[in-house]
Amino acid sequence: MASFLRSHLAFFALFVLGVALRVLAVLGYRPALWFWADSFAYLSSGLDLRPLASRPSGYSLFLWLLSPLRDIQAVVIVQHLLGIGVAVLIYVLLRRRTALRGWIAALVAAPVLLDAHQIQLEHLMMADLLFTFLAVAGVAILVWRPKPSVTAAAAALFLLALATVTRTIGLPLIVIAAVWLLLTRAGARALVSGVAAAAVVLGGYAVWFHSAHGSYGMGGSSTWLWSRTMTFADCAKMDPAPRLAPLCPTEPRLAAPAYIWDAASPLQRVGANREELAGEFASLAIRSQPLDFLRTGLSDALWAFEWERRVYPSPGPQSAYVFPESAKPFPDKIASAGRTATQLTTAYQGSSGETRVVEPWAGWLRAYQEQGYLRGPFLAVILLIGLGGLIVRRWAVIPPLAAAAALLFVPPMIAAFDHRYIVPVVPLACLAAGLALGARRSAAPDVQPDQRRKLPAADDAAHS
Repeated sequence: MASFLRSHLAFFALFVLGVALRVLAVLGYRPALWFWADSFAYLSSGLDLRPLASRPSGYSLFLWLLSPLRDIQAVVIVQHLLGIGVAVLIYVLLRRRTALRGWIAALVAAPVLLDAHQIQLEHLMMADLLFTFLAVAGVAILVWRPKPSVTAAAAALFLLALATVTRTIGLPLIVIAAVWLLLTRAGARALVSGVAAAAVVLGGYAVWFHSAHGSYGMGGSSTWLWSRTMTFADCAKMDPAPRLAPLCPTEPRLAAPAYIWDAASPLQRVGANREELAGEFASLAIRSQPLDFLRTGLSDALWAFEWERRVYPSPGPQSAYVFPESAKPFPDKIASAGRTATQLTTAYQGSSGETRVVEPWAGWLRAYQEQGYLRGPFLAVILLIGLGGLIVRRWAVIPPLAAAAALLFVPPMIAAFDHRYIVPVVPLACLAAGLALGARRSAAPDVQPDQRRKLPAADDAAHS
């Protein structure tokens, strides 16, 4: 036992710090933090067990599964445990697949354990933490062995499909996983089992969605993509049809999300068929100005690498994703499905879920979050280390690195830049960096006994 503790001492020290920070969050912000009005839409869907039309409802199913606890704070504690589980998974995988020393593997997992924004996302009643756990778990299973087995392929794509019905941005990760199965020559059975597992999840959700809304899908709104195009669309170049002309942008331009909610948005001038018209307009804008579309999305994605976190579109702290000094009471206006926030939270746990800020715990956590997070340039370095793994032909970096890149660049391309979308990139980037830094362990366990004795002693020592 003493030898085990010594070999993992660095990780245990960081683990204890990570748990302590999460204890501060649970004690200081009770029962949870809320993101208006998305949190209440998920909660409403979990109570009614009905898929949302505007977004996938995997997180609502998660809330429904935990509803017998009748405790919102219990949900948050489970989310914190999942966040810690991500760090443990990264550490265990690196110790298993690489020759990294324990303290280096622990440092690789440290951003997940100690980043204040990771902890805040775990404390938020939103889908992002659950998505992160499912995505990292699926990718980790893919690289657990050099060649995934049939069972591993099915488990990995099953988890990635669950991530997709939690946030649709998971769909590229399924493609990445399928390509990895081909690259590793895992075999037709592994590929078929993986694709079948994903199809069961996605198909089952689509059928459930059809039962509620009359069409097959996972939920979503074309207005998000339209709002993205509004930051660069030039109707003089697009020559839109008369029915689309009311959606053309005017000067000065707004930030992309503002086109969804702002009273001055052209979207407010369109009638009941605005989803269809917004989709047509976005498609026309992308086809007419493909380079502007790419330039706008990619330039916004690069904000992730700035030293200070940025509020879209101006720099500064992002108040929605920090532990606040005070919490506003729930407003009386309707939150979702005709019910107020108080009514929804009371239906879930028997009492209001309004956030209470409790000192001194909350103050200590706020003081920590001033500096206790991964700065953008360090994220860039981590990604570059992962990219370097390709140069030295450590191919296991491909799934986590490709997944991190997809989660980093796709959201700004199809919606908007948001630091909430950057947090899930970090554990995948760290996993790729760790796999790049650590030489692959020897294949000695697969060698016949008489051949093992011929291995050089230096190799044995290097991989002990």
